[in-house]
Amino acid sequence: MQEPQFMSHATLTAFGAYVPERVLSNADMEQIVETSDEWIVQRTGIHERRIAAEDEYCSDLCFAAIRNMQARYGSVLTDVDFILVATSSPDTFFPSMSARIQAEFGIGACGAADIQAACAGFVTALQLANGLLLTGVHRKILVVGAETLSKITDYTDRTTCILFGDGAGVALLERSDEGAFIGSYVSTSGEDSHQLYRSSLSSSINGQPITPNGKIIQNGREVYKWAVSQLPKGISAIMERYGYDTADLDWFVPHSANMRIIDSVCEKTGIPVEKTLTSIAAYGNTSAASIPLALDLAMKESRIKTGDLVLLYGFGGGLTEAALLMRWTL
Repeated sequence: MQEPQFMSHATLTAFGAYVPERVLSNADMEQIVETSDEWIVQRTGIHERRIAAEDEYCSDLCFAAIRNMQARYGSVLTDVDFILVATSSPDTFFPSMSARIQAEFGIGACGAADIQAACAGFVTALQLANGLLLTGVHRKILVVGAETLSKITDYTDRTTCILFGDGAGVALLERSDEGAFIGSYVSTSGEDSHQLYRSSLSSSINGQPITPNGKIIQNGREVYKWAVSQLPKGISAIMERYGYDTADLDWFVPHSANMRIIDSVCEKTGIPVEKTLTSIAAYGNTSAASIPLALDLAMKESRIKTGDLVLLYGFGGGLTEAALLMRWTL
């Protein structure tokens, strides 16, 4: 059976990002829990993170990233007809962050929805935006990945608190006859979802009791094993499905979870680490914001260029995977 051809009318026309001013370095972490700069760098690749101010929330980071995009590209938002925000740490579960954005920027008649796909959220939102543009009903969509993970991090848990930071990135997608998205891949391993979660109302997942403290809980060893096993399969699947080889890639942009994961995946797939864009060293693990922050850093360094073949790969809580093969159009 022949694979269905991926359809796209989505083109990237503007991009923006924002990180809070406060820096939380590894030296600072040494004053919070029993750890060391050497231990953190060896096991994660993280040197520092950005932390939202006490009165700074997810919506504030979204607003700042969008204003950064407007300053860089002069983007007009009045005709945006849908807003998608990927986040696991919203100010409020409702109203949504997307509705907050609509109000803040005075956007008229548009749809608004938040996406909860954890670290795969930004890529999932891009995939959904492409589908909305394909209908022909929508022509201009804001896609935001934003997190204030510091507000849901347990700073007494030395195995997780060293990981997480805050930030936001935004992409403006517009309908075009020559879409930039080439191919898509998704996978979910919900049977393992109790290995990484933030508790809320329920006291169990998959029959397993969970810690009801509202903070991020992760079994790092199991998540690592899952990621280094699953990602090479997913990368092979998307590249083969759409007629490409990893050697064709100009850039691989995985979720910046942990450099040990990224190094292992690169080794297994043959993707040079030098062709990998991350935000882990400067910003830590920012979940749905990590991929747009990595792209923003690459743009500032003039590394990524118009026409480059780019593979975005989100993975994490769920346990979910979402990949998108695209041509860079900025």
